[in-house]
Amino acid sequence: MLIAVGLGPGDPELLTIKAVRLLREADAVFVPGEMAYNLVEPYRSDAVTLDFPMTSDESYIEACMEENAKRIAPYAMKGTAIFGIIGDPNFFSTFSRLTAILKRDHPEIECETVPGISSITAFASVAGVPISRSFSVSDGSDPDVSITLKVRHPKQAAERLRGEGYSEFILVERMFMEGMAVFSGNELPDESSYFSILYARK
Repeated sequence: MLIAVGLGPGDPELLTIKAVRLLREADAVFVPGEMAYNLVEPYRSDAVTLDFPMTSDESYIEACMEENAKRIAPYAMKGTAIFGIIGDPNFFSTFSRLTAILKRDHPEIECETVPGISSITAFASVAGVPISRSFSVSDGSDPDVSITLKVRHPKQAAERLRGEGYSEFILVERMFMEGMAVFSGNELPDESSYFSILYARK
């Protein structure tokens, strides 16, 4: 198994309890660079630093991804390997490219992610800016994903979003709570809990 663990926004004390436990229990820990290593070092000093270049050279990036996948695979096939990522592994992360290679070459390896404190929530804390209404987050490109919180009428919300060009939908209700449920596509319920999040993609 390979587990991508979010390391938070840059403070070793802002790792989750689960992240620290997994780092300590894993058979091997890999990180993409010195910054990530400094975050895991208090909990796992033998972490292996891999080369993940910050460049627009796609051929070089792909070659590095292939090499990194080859280094991680033997540990993930025999036990539990951890890949520590600054921030969260599902938001603006290279983990999806790495797992695509691993799934292609080693389909027997199971891949999971553990969320970390994101730069978005950390920014609000550092800047002292409370966010209490809708907001948008962008890397400068055109958005193709919409995430709606507190969705009480998911089927109705999905119909509205279809009119804006969205076609793929996932609803998570009561996430990490008792009674958690995940719905997708045409299975969206008419009503859902206050603790519901609707994901939509164009």
